[in-house]
Amino acid sequence: MDFLYTLFVFLHIVGAAALVGGWLATFRKPTVLQWQHIGAWVQLVTGLLLVGLAEMGDGTVNHMKIGIKLVILIGVLVAAVIGRRKVARDEPVAKGLAHAVGGLSLINIAIAVFW
Repeated sequence: MDFLYTLFVFLHIVGAAALVGGWLATFRKPTVLQWQHIGAWVQLVTGLLLVGLAEMGDGTVNHMKIGIKLVILIGVLVAAVIGRRKVARDEPVAKGLAHAVGGLSLINIAIAVFW
């Protein structure tokens, strides 16, 4: 079970790296990359699995923190999906939308680290 938990933590961090890394890579000309879209989904799935594993184990779960992080992640996911759809239609992605994906992801990482 420890290996599974560690694997999900690893994949969760990779998802965060895809979100923030893609944001920083396109900071001057904001857009939403494919890897950011994938990273948002990876964050959602692995986050839910991590909470499920924590609930099954004897660890305590801070439900307030998880709820806040989930709401922020849903915002990231919605922005990433809308941005990818605009890219697929060759429409310009609004700067605010592209920066929302990376900025909200960075806020989510800060909550995970400092709370």
